[in-house]
Parts: sequence; C-alpha cells; structure tokens
Amino acid sequence: MGAHAPTPPLSLDAIRARIDVLDGEMLALVGERAALAKAVAEAKKAAGDGGKFGLRPVREAQIMRRLLAARDPAASPALVVRIWREIIGDSLSQQGPFHLSVWGGKLESRAVELARLRFGVAPKLALADKPEQALAAAKTLGGVGVLALTPDSSWWGRLLAEPTLKVFATLPCLTAWGPTAALAVAQVEVGPSGADQTLWVTDAPDIGKTIEALSRDGVAGGPLAQHGGLTLYALAGYYQHDDARLARAPGRLHGVIGAAPEPFDL
Repeated sequence: MGAHAPTPPLSLDAIRARIDVLDGEMLALVGERAALAKAVAEAKKAAGDGGKFGLRPVREAQIMRRLLAARDPAASPALVVRIWREIIGDSLSQQGPFHLSVWGGKLESRAVELARLRFGVAPKLALADKPEQALAAAKTLGGVGVLALTPDSSWWGRLLAEPTLKVFATLPCLTAWGPTAALAVAQVEVGPSGADQTLWVTDAPDIGKTIEALSRDGVAGGPLAQHGGLTLYALAGYYQHDDARLARAPGRLHGVIGAAPEPFDL
C-alpha cells in the first residue's frame, strides 16, 4: 500500500473564514449564557431572593478548575481565566447589586488592574482614599473591597474585629500574573473548594518560630505581609477559625480572617 499524501495546509483565507465562523458561534453562545443569567435573576426574584448578592466564591473556583482541566493546550490558562472572569462578573451584575471599592495606597494602579482581572469590567469601581472606606463599602449590599498588601498598612488585622467580613480571594489568581498583591473582602460565605489557602493573622513577632511551631502541628504556610506588630500568613489548606492547631500557635492575638482558592496554575 502506498503512503497517503499529506494533507495540504489550509490557506490563509480558509483559516480566516473558519475564524469568522467560530466568532459567530461564540457570540451566539455568549448571548445565550447572558440570557440564562437574566433568567436566574428572575427565578431568584420569584423565589423571594431578588436583590441579594449572588457571589459564590467556592462555586466559581470549582468552575474555573473544571474549565482549565478541560481546556485545549492551545488555550492558555490566562486566556481561559480572562474570558470566564468577564462572563461571571457580567452574570453577577445581571443578578443584583455588585460594586467594587479599591484601595491600593501607593500601588493603586496595580490594585485596579487586579480588581478588573478578577471581577471583569461589569461592576462599578470606585477608588477608596483609605482602607477603612473600602472595608465599609464591602459591608454594603453587593459590595466587594479589593485592598492591596502594602508594607505600610496592616488593614487586614482589622478583620479580626469584623466577623461578617471575610477574605475570599487572593489576587492575582494565577502565579503567572505575579505574587499575591491584594485581597478581596466581602460579606460572603467562604468554604473549602478543594484546593485552598487560609488567611491567618497573628501578633507573634518571630516569623521563623511561628512557622516552625505550625509545622510541628502539620500546618504549612508562610507570611504575606507584616506591619504594626501583626503578620498575615497564607496557610496551605482550609482551616476553621476554631481549629485547635491554630489555637496552639504562638501569639496572644491571632485568628482566621478568611480563605481563598489557591492560584489555578499551581
């Protein structure tokens, strides 16, 4: 049997024609999904849940992991994340109030960039002059505070006295976009998504001894920020606020202030 002749490559015109077809199909699917988001809003309204904040961090993380696991290698994780973050953000805006308050200090432009990468362009965004303003906005209906981790502020320590506010995301969500530079805070339920990090604050002064003590109890983690006698740690895994292993850790004042999915490209 003779060898089959190789398939000739598509011409540039044929490739462009196929792209045009795919663009049309994608646009139709995006429109269908947006219509379903409106249907969800109507269903919630009929059930008496209209106007409530629809943010569900655990479900979003599970959706992103499923999509990234199923993606074609030709589509980078960054491409998939950007597309679906925009879609999810628009869907949340369709379902009820949704607005961002961003405090970045000297890193304001980076904080705004991270907020848009995480939540898309649909929600309204306001800049906060002080961390307190962003935290106050996060306590309003549909509010999310995005606050930078800066060397001159320990705003995150205030969450120890704000039991209704929780950190639910570390930004950015891909290591390819850089190290953790901001946190997202809201009045929202947090829980285990399958691969998480817990945000924990302590006044123990010695980072090395704290890490060693945690390690002896099977807890792994490292510092994200330090200021004003407090240190913020990211602990590998999901821990409840009353976990005995954290209660035995060094320091007189410490506590869990939230949990977030690990970066999706770890």
